[in-house]
Amino acid sequence: MYVHVPFCLTRCHYCDFVTYTGMEGLRRPYAAALLAEAELATAALGPETGQVVTSVFVGGGTPTLLPPGDLARVLDRLRGLLEVAPDAEVTVEANPETVDRAVADGLAAAGVTRVSMGAQSFDDRVLDALGRPHGAAQTGRAVAALRAAGIEAVNLDLIFGCPHEDEASWAATLAAAVGLGPEHLSAYALTIEPATKFGRLVASGRMAGPDEDLLADRYETTCATLAGAGYRHYEVSNWARDDPRRAAGPLPARASRHNLTYWRRGAYLGLGAGAHEFTGGVRRWNVPGVPEYLAAVADGRRPTAGQEQLSTAQAAFELLALRLRTADGLDPAEARELGVDPDGAEVAELRAAGLLASGPRVALTEPGMFLHGEVVTRLAS
Repeated sequence: MYVHVPFCLTRCHYCDFVTYTGMEGLRRPYAAALLAEAELATAALGPETGQVVTSVFVGGGTPTLLPPGDLARVLDRLRGLLEVAPDAEVTVEANPETVDRAVADGLAAAGVTRVSMGAQSFDDRVLDALGRPHGAAQTGRAVAALRAAGIEAVNLDLIFGCPHEDEASWAATLAAAVGLGPEHLSAYALTIEPATKFGRLVASGRMAGPDEDLLADRYETTCATLAGAGYRHYEVSNWARDDPRRAAGPLPARASRHNLTYWRRGAYLGLGAGAHEFTGGVRRWNVPGVPEYLAAVADGRRPTAGQEQLSTAQAAFELLALRLRTADGLDPAEARELGVDPDGAEVAELRAAGLLASGPRVALTEPGMFLHGEVVTRLAS
């Protein structure tokens, strides 16, 4: 299950997600509409009803701007409508300025098992340039509140290649993030989207776009630093720790179960304004506007804006691109099913270039992960 909460205190300069500032008066009605849409969505499942929900991800936006009681009611309603696995991963995204001990206690009481925190940087100059409303110290206080409340897993999101960031700044950010002991870390290269403040600045020539060589250097630093701190690089932009209570597997025990569903092209329901879902081979997405979303649900209809069903060839390419994002990649039989010869010349050339790992599986190396798009294009051609 994916649940989208689009509200934010401010709009960050790089953000191209379905998010809105203000709208304080619509937050409680929105939470109520999520309850109603959950009933509409589960009723529409038909023969797929009975599938077990293995993860719930409440993203945004800033879901922790909703009162914890409202968030708890949404999660409780989902548990009432669908069979949710007893050990389901329940993740809520949060920003540091919205998390204190009361909010953390509310999340724990709602059955949240994992919080994904938008730290982005531990350099206040960088945070200010990104338009973030929090300071570096607030991230540490928020993580401490979550730990005190008993939240069992924390992820920290980071962005590299930002304005005012230099090599020392990024190294200090990585050190500070590791020092907080999160079970999971995500690090993304800054991407310039046209419909953002950064996009407009770059288009007008008032800001330079990220330099690819610099991004490659930052990525290499990230890989080395996190490996040295005991994190396993299991997906292009994600690292996680193993759990000493469990046997080590091909992917780390603390890998995001929810995101692995996306990367394996699994089925998921989507609730909320702008949310996407993928069921029965069909991808659907909701209207992005909050008033339009509320009106549709009030009328007793799902707020669908559009849908698509990929052709067999398109679906195969998508699965190839998604599966190669993870460190385990494809076994030889899976590769052949997707049109990739694991013993062919193209794979051999990519292995010789250090972009694919040696061995029977078709899987990216860390340099290959940075060039994921290029490798996928070559394998699919």
